[in-house]
Amino acid sequence: MKKFIKTLVTNNAGFAPLMLRVPVGLILMAHGSQKLFGWFGGYGIAGTGQWMESIGIAPGELMAFLAGSGEFFGGLFLLLGLLIRPAAAVVAFTMLVALFTVHIHNGLFMANNGYEYALTLAVVAGSLLISGAGKVSLDNWLSRKL
Repeated sequence: MKKFIKTLVTNNAGFAPLMLRVPVGLILMAHGSQKLFGWFGGYGIAGTGQWMESIGIAPGELMAFLAGSGEFFGGLFLLLGLLIRPAAAVVAFTMLVALFTVHIHNGLFMANNGYEYALTLAVVAGSLLISGAGKVSLDNWLSRKL
């Protein structure tokens, strides 16, 4: 019984960031690739830029490039656990911009293009900004080599 209780209260925080980094990194890369490359049914920079201009975010193509780059490369770095704090800061900033410029006026729920998804990703990025990449990461490997 003592071993069971010890298992319940043991801190494995070094592995917890991995559970956030991998799925969120992949999701962000997919969304960024839609904006940058037109993959997965996306519109690429030109199409995304036109849409951004249509909702008042200008210059559209520059903003599409910045948003797509923040998502794609931020997601890649989260996935790898490389330079996690700068990557998480970029992702959090990108999601907060999306939240306040596109989604905030639509309410909370995604069914109405609300802000819950952008808020969730911003909070995950904020958590990784605080915790770091964890034990299974390139950051951890590099820190042991330096």
